[in-house]
Amino acid sequence: MNVNKPYAQADVWSDWLLHHRHADDPAYSAVVRAAVAGYADRVLDRAQLAAGMTLADIGAGEGLIAFRAIDRVGPSLCVILTDISGPMLRYAEAMAAQLNVRNQCTFQECAADHLDHLGDASVDVVATRAVLAYVSDKPAALREFFRVLKPGGRLSICEPILQDEAFFARALRKRVDARGAEPADRFLVLLHRWKAAQFPDTEELCAKSPIANYSERDLLNFVRSAGFTEIHLQLEIDVMPSLITSWDVFLGSSPHPWAPPLGRILEEQFTMEERQFFEQTVRPTVESGKNVMTDRVVYLNAKKPLA
Repeated sequence: MNVNKPYAQADVWSDWLLHHRHADDPAYSAVVRAAVAGYADRVLDRAQLAAGMTLADIGAGEGLIAFRAIDRVGPSLCVILTDISGPMLRYAEAMAAQLNVRNQCTFQECAADHLDHLGDASVDVVATRAVLAYVSDKPAALREFFRVLKPGGRLSICEPILQDEAFFARALRKRVDARGAEPADRFLVLLHRWKAAQFPDTEELCAKSPIANYSERDLLNFVRSAGFTEIHLQLEIDVMPSLITSWDVFLGSSPHPWAPPLGRILEEQFTMEERQFFEQTVRPTVESGKNVMTDRVVYLNAKKPLA
């Protein structure tokens, strides 16, 4: 079965995971997959899975955590893959069949904060990778994680912290607005237009945005409030050369499922002359490999008390 075929009922999640995350570029797709596999492996390192356990991979997407867990533990591991996206669940199910592990997997279409098909105290480990960032009611999701875990069960998650990206968009807006009737820096205006199309750029919009209205400290407090103990949180911030050195990939990729690719923003919100000026300014830096990216990721693991 070809799991790369397009699905007729694609949604924002499958469009991003299967296309916009890597701009449909095979070389960059391999780079992204390697990076994401590293995140998944660190989640599993902290999950402490063992033979005979049941893992709930919440917001499973393409099933990376689930399938790497099966590869680690073997045929005795049972995995429940949940996702809000029907197309992604079908993709993951096709992949499970291709990997000959379909009999170890159960697939449930549901939101992370409504795990209605999972029974109380029914799983040994709950794992996520870039899921809570997109959930509006994070405390509710963590209460659900707590509910479905067996006493002594483990939570292991990896989540991006995107709040600073929104803060940057807000700072750009303030700088542009502060100039008032004065001539504004031309590139600054275009930079704000780009960033504001992908991240909220006002305090009010940030407060309503699941990706921007929480920090790593908030996440820690949500986990504590849900009842978890033995909590360990590690925030990692890496400033490094961008993984993108192709202009086409730079235009075609997007930073999260709700963000339009830059190419679409340029087409819909920039004049032809503005597009030309923007490309002349930005493209040399991108293709030189000197563009810098900042990656902010939280790893958190915790336990449900025995009593």
